[in-house]
Amino acid sequence: MRFALSEAMCDISHYLPLAKAADEAGFSVFSTGDSILYPETTSEKYPYTESGDRSFLDDAPFIDPFQLFAAMSVVTEKLEFQTGVLKTPIRDPVLIAKMVSSLAVFTNERFVLGVGLDPWPEDFHACNADWPSRAARMEEILQIIPGLMTGEYFEWHSEYYDIPRIKMCPVPSKPPTMIYGGHSKPAYKRAAKFTDGFLFIGVTEEQLAERVALLKQYRIECGRENDPLLIAAGMPVSGIDDIRRLEEEIGVNEIHVCYRNPYMKDTMTVQEKVDWVNRFGDEVIARY
Repeated sequence: MRFALSEAMCDISHYLPLAKAADEAGFSVFSTGDSILYPETTSEKYPYTESGDRSFLDDAPFIDPFQLFAAMSVVTEKLEFQTGVLKTPIRDPVLIAKMVSSLAVFTNERFVLGVGLDPWPEDFHACNADWPSRAARMEEILQIIPGLMTGEYFEWHSEYYDIPRIKMCPVPSKPPTMIYGGHSKPAYKRAAKFTDGFLFIGVTEEQLAERVALLKQYRIECGRENDPLLIAAGMPVSGIDDIRRLEEEIGVNEIHVCYRNPYMKDTMTVQEKVDWVNRFGDEVIARY
């Protein structure tokens, strides 16, 4: 089992001490979210809170994950870094590929790319990206990114992207693991066809089992049932027995944990967080 520590929207001075503590405590991954702006008003409900309320986001500091992970990599040795998830179709795929390949090389390939659509039309408007075509463009982006990280010349021509033969340097020895995050059947189908796994957030254990089974069925339909599959889940666990059940009965191989509710304002000190990380390392990771 891979253990991932999740944190976002906290005091930015907390990140480096937390990365060092997580690395020393035996965590495999540090995961953080992605947001480039906060719309004053939005036509869509926020998908990760029951009420759809997003007021907790106002004035919450969201650091660009690529810059944050580069800094974290300097103070850690084994810890991997994961976007959970990058708002992908609001960005240009060539620029995404450049940032991903650069970070992968800089961190000695300790980077997992988590991707997702983005629920807010306002993000697309602010970034001059088309909202109605987001799903179709997403499927192309998921092919363009690894194509540009082969180290060879690559091109792509479609209704949405016209990329001439170009080559990037440096590139990692292989494209980073890519996982998808979302809450719909199209998201599971997209992940089954184009990515290496899925990040499930905000689901019950029963829902998780149903959705993992659906994802695996889609992988069979794509002829990818024998490819490695990363099943990551962020959900409350009370101890080792809960985690082992998720692993053995559902197939979870990466569990995301956190010491606070990420959808509420952060009131913890960095020392309180580091103490929690150390306890989790001693009481769970070391005994698992």
